[in-house]
Amino acid sequence: MANQGAKKRKEENTRHMTKLRHLIIACNVIYVLARMLIFHSTFTWKHWMGLVLTSIAYFIPYQQLAAMAKPTYADDGDLLDGGFDMSTGGICGYLHDVIYITSFVQLMSIISEKFWFTYLVIPAFGAYKSLGFVRGFLSLGSEGDVEDEKTRKKREKLEKKASRAKFVKTRNR
Repeated sequence: MANQGAKKRKEENTRHMTKLRHLIIACNVIYVLARMLIFHSTFTWKHWMGLVLTSIAYFIPYQQLAAMAKPTYADDGDLLDGGFDMSTGGICGYLHDVIYITSFVQLMSIISEKFWFTYLVIPAFGAYKSLGFVRGFLSLGSEGDVEDEKTRKKREKLEKKASRAKFVKTRNR
């Protein structure tokens, strides 16, 4: 009973990684069948490069997610940890986004090669997040601002209120 949460997480991660693997395989099979068999006359070296690019774009995030989902076992074989929770955001969410964007681009590139421009969303979002991170370190001009009288009094009042001892009222029964 002690490791029920770890066992449940391990099973969830196994199911989740299986679904991702099936998505990747299905997208690759559809792309190969449609591009190489149906539209074989328009299949050029660019499409080979696109297949290689999407395969790499699938492989790297999938391997990172698989490493995160890997359970941890003790020396005696007992399950210690079921792996990382795949439903959380952060880097895990970004890796999922890369896989989903790759599948969209791969399937839609069968229709039109202009869908490859959708891949620009990934570096654009990375630049956006990096800019916010850098901006936090470079707080532009916030330290040199002169505080007016009204703002100063308000700040001092809030500081004084925060420094007071807090009393907890209880009810007598």
